[in-house]
Amino acid sequence: MLLARALRSAAAAALRPLPQRLPPSPLLRPAALLCDARPFTRSLWLLSGDAAGTQRPGLLRPPRASPAGVSCGCGGLHTEGDKAFAVFLTDEIKEEKKIQKHKSLPKMSGGWELEVHGTEAKLLRKIAGERITVTFNINNSIPPTFDEEPQEGQKADEQEPELTSTPNFVIEVTKDDPKQTLVLDCHYPEDEIGHGEEEESDIFSIREVSFQPTGESDWKDTNYTLSTDSLDWALYDHLMDFLADRGVDNTFADELIELSTALEHQEYIRFLEDLKSFVKCQ
Repeated sequence: MLLARALRSAAAAALRPLPQRLPPSPLLRPAALLCDARPFTRSLWLLSGDAAGTQRPGLLRPPRASPAGVSCGCGGLHTEGDKAFAVFLTDEIKEEKKIQKHKSLPKMSGGWELEVHGTEAKLLRKIAGERITVTFNINNSIPPTFDEEPQEGQKADEQEPELTSTPNFVIEVTKDDPKQTLVLDCHYPEDEIGHGEEEESDIFSIREVSFQPTGESDWKDTNYTLSTDSLDWALYDHLMDFLADRGVDNTFADELIELSTALEHQEYIRFLEDLKSFVKCQ
């Protein structure tokens, strides 16, 4: 009896129609449906302010750090370090001008004409149809100095050595023949060694000798170059006498050092002035 009732109830439940499902409430609508109904159009700038454009501090905006310096109309940066640097350069320029020996470049004896192009100088002289040219550059012409402890009773300022410029220089001798020029590469050795005990020591030396095409600035490496390292002393002495007869001797070498030192100091002061103007953006 009970079994038959249970079977009838199960059959009736299977034949009963399902209730109609209502659409979901808007309040419970999934996120995907909300996106379809109202597209997301708020830009990132709205996240940092309200609808009226009022800024919201701290929202998607990191705090700005104060700049290390102030920029001016020149587009450069000016810091406290730059100000201290400019003050130092001002004092340095004053001190260098105080110890400057030559306000204008000294003249060479012997009728040499001077041409200066920046750090390069050229001395010209004509003798009986020959043209002698001496060219040097004052860059890197000051030998390194080694700090020595001041002697007893002597201050450190008094011990400071005087800087002198001893540049390498090239001598060109051109005769009437326009095809080739005799070129001698010279320098000031650190230790001047004479050829004999009673002979006067030369303060400059010849390093290399070659012939080069006249009028050409680019010399050919294919031309033979004679090195004086292994040269016979007799031939070397004749070369030095050849230069002395044309006005390139110890007197000339001394005056060249004085001229080069004055030019180097002049260019150094000009460099400090340019550096100061660059730092101050003037």
